[in-house]
Amino acid sequence: MKKIYITTPIFYVNDLPHIGHAYTSIICDTIYKFYQLNGFDVLFTTGTDEHGLKVEKAANSKKVNVKDFVDSVSKNFKNLTFKLQLSNTDFVRTTEERHKNAALFFWDKLETNNQIYLSKYKGWYSIKDESFYQEKELEKINNEFYTADGEKVEWIEEESYFFKLSNWENKLLDYYKNNPNFIMPDSRRNEVISFVSSGLKDLSISRTSFKWGITVKNTKNHIMYVWIDALVNYLTSLGYPSISDEKKEFWKNCIHIIGKDILKFHAVYWPAMLMAANLPIPKTIFAHGWWTNEGKKISKSLGNTIDPNKIIEEYGLDQFKYFLLREVNLGNDGDYSKISFLNRINADLSNNLGNLIQRTLKFLNKNFNSTIPYSIIDSDTKIQPLKDGYDLLNKVDEMMKIFQISFSLKLIFDYITSLNKFMDREEPWNSFKNNPKKTGKDLAILIEGFRLIGIILQPFIPNASSKILDTININKNLRSFKYLNKDHKIQKGHFINEPKPIFPRYETKDC
Repeated sequence: MKKIYITTPIFYVNDLPHIGHAYTSIICDTIYKFYQLNGFDVLFTTGTDEHGLKVEKAANSKKVNVKDFVDSVSKNFKNLTFKLQLSNTDFVRTTEERHKNAALFFWDKLETNNQIYLSKYKGWYSIKDESFYQEKELEKINNEFYTADGEKVEWIEEESYFFKLSNWENKLLDYYKNNPNFIMPDSRRNEVISFVSSGLKDLSISRTSFKWGITVKNTKNHIMYVWIDALVNYLTSLGYPSISDEKKEFWKNCIHIIGKDILKFHAVYWPAMLMAANLPIPKTIFAHGWWTNEGKKISKSLGNTIDPNKIIEEYGLDQFKYFLLREVNLGNDGDYSKISFLNRINADLSNNLGNLIQRTLKFLNKNFNSTIPYSIIDSDTKIQPLKDGYDLLNKVDEMMKIFQISFSLKLIFDYITSLNKFMDREEPWNSFKNNPKKTGKDLAILIEGFRLIGIILQPFIPNASSKILDTININKNLRSFKYLNKDHKIQKGHFINEPKPIFPRYETKDC
């Protein structure tokens, strides 16, 4: 079986999960489910980044033990995986012994390869980002320097170990040139190339001003730079340093899904360190955009953070997932508002999909005792809308390969629209009076379309898909993508279960 490894970044545990964490996780879960249903062997890891000065300060501000603090906050992120019904195959915590061992081995490998040296660091540091910045990356306001998102940086001077990042500048540029799909989308790739082309300085990779982290071997007070610590989690999940031959195949086809704010760490520091440690580089790094709330940047200070738990509890998980995946093309920024959310789920899920299935199956139930009255023959599969239905997977697969999740959903819902048009055109409620055989054929075509929809929508809205497939009585062993063809079409006499509403409609007048 072909192998793919999907990762979220591990999430920083200084606060509660928000819509950005949910968005990244949902993207990864959708990709995981899509490839698993398409016959791939897939791994999917997520987790929590639990070391660093920011975490230490957050725990101290609450006057709690740091380990107790990270245990508590990490649990919130693990609970989010349950709330989102993620299919992750691993959850990595950087406080785990397996991860500490992997990170220390990785450091030793860099040191053995003469990629690390001891010196003194002088420069700008962002506690919020746990990141060192070159002055060219900062904005100067009133003789003080700020990051692009408005975070003030501070000047620090301390003894530090350095990674010879500057040695890898040309090799990185060559790699970007020879692997155009390594960084996606193109706009992010261009940003990275511009950054590296302007010159790289060696990277400070240890701190002595705090204690919460992995202590570098043979030192008393050097704590491993949180981004080396964090990035190694992707290897930890594969069993590094003892990665089996099978797991190596997953690593060759690794896809990192990240927010655009951490692109530099993943697309510059990470591949340079991997090359320096004689390890292969992941296949793709895809940087998605940010979400705003009613057009405004989301921040705690504005009090406009979006709690995914509240939306899911009020409207449903599938509705939440569908909106995030459909509303914007992956890579672009998106704006959440209650009115746009309700308009999207009402139009697409309640009206286009849910209403079509409900009225079709109710008609079948009333007039044909919930039993398919016609067997679709091969010649029928060449007519619309069945022909498009059997071609749908190929089109969606091409879009998913380039991470066009929103357009994949558009293709599927365009097909659902074609089924609606087919029903309106054929008017089974009228033809039944004079030509019940034709009506039976039309209903069989529609319900076969529902089978195709139910199967192909599983990665995107799995709960609703399961309801559709359960209602039309499709065996659970016949729901992978290999059954999206005419050889497994519904036959005459197939019994349909009692239809129940799939998606409620929500009022928007109070929005």
